[in-house]
Amino acid sequence: MLKVAIIDDHKLIRDSLKLMISSFSNMEVVFESVNDPFLLQKINDKKVDIILLHIQVPHVQSYEACIRLHELYPNSKILILSQYDDKYSIRKIVECGAHGYLSKNSDPEQFQKAIVSIHKKGFYFDADIAEVLHDILLIGKNSNKLSDPLGKLSEREMEVIKLAAKGHPNTLIADKMFINVRTVEAHRKRIMEKAGAKNFTNVILKALKHHYLTIRDL
Repeated sequence: MLKVAIIDDHKLIRDSLKLMISSFSNMEVVFESVNDPFLLQKINDKKVDIILLHIQVPHVQSYEACIRLHELYPNSKILILSQYDDKYSIRKIVECGAHGYLSKNSDPEQFQKAIVSIHKKGFYFDADIAEVLHDILLIGKNSNKLSDPLGKLSEREMEVIKLAAKGHPNTLIADKMFINVRTVEAHRKRIMEKAGAKNFTNVILKALKHHYLTIRDL
């Protein structure tokens, strides 16, 4: 059973999201709160798998909450729900350590898919922002000062990235590479360290930016 936390300043929105999540199989909302630093620290008591953070206004405090949650709960995945899909907002969402972004206009099926994808793959970006994401990656590509942070990865580590991008969980990656799950976990940790990435979402984005992957590989 996936344990979900909802962070939003409005009770009506929290109740609506909670009702929708309760209709999904194998999911339950175990914690809900306003965006308050003191209350956010209480999530730990519930051992949450997915933290749903609703960003209504793209200001600094919203992104700071994402950074804070990532620092407090590195084992939890953060899914941003927002109506903002401009380049600035998406870039900030990626930089703050979120594992995925979902448009507020998404339907329930897509919402459920996003939660499942983040749990299994470690990242999720819906189709609505694919074009914006592509533009962001092109900006990075055209920068002469940008070095390739993945160039120092081994072939085995690149194989882990490609399999993870396809949505394979660690158990299946282990089977395909004929190694054990702990070795896969060690590979993922080492990849993030070498790439200078906060999480595997950042690794995937770096792989896209340097053409080790394409949007279609996600």
